[in-house]
Amino acid sequence: MSGRYFEEFAEGEIFEHETTRTVTEMDNVLFTTLTMNPQPLHLDAEFAKGTEFKERLVNSIFTLGLVVGLSVGDTTLGTTVANLGMTEVRFPKPVFHGDTLRARTIVLGTRRSRSRADAGIVEFEHQGLNQRGEIVAVCKRAALMLCRPKVS
Repeated sequence: MSGRYFEEFAEGEIFEHETTRTVTEMDNVLFTTLTMNPQPLHLDAEFAKGTEFKERLVNSIFTLGLVVGLSVGDTTLGTTVANLGMTEVRFPKPVFHGDTLRARTIVLGTRRSRSRADAGIVEFEHQGLNQRGEIVAVCKRAALMLCRPKVS
């Protein structure tokens, strides 16, 4: 499915994204090492056994990227110009190897761009949920979206 143009978003609209993804140990270790994060809570099983979680946690930045990525096909694929920013990022519950995540997106608002006649700004709230329906990640994201092309 391709993304939507600016005019096709409505405030209050909710997307329950169908694509899900099980997070693997490889995802976590590879992402954590690629991003130069030496946190043993993500990499060291023996260290993690001594924490309140008793096992390694999935890197929260990977979780955020996955949640936003799960939303792209239904919302912004091919119609986004740029991400303008993310705010109010939270991780209410940890993610562990083997958790299966899904995403929900809520359109918080839309407005025409003041500097570009061919685009508008859409503010999204992305929520990541695990297989138990617990929210594991939330962020607000502003995206510069293309307007529907003019038909000649």
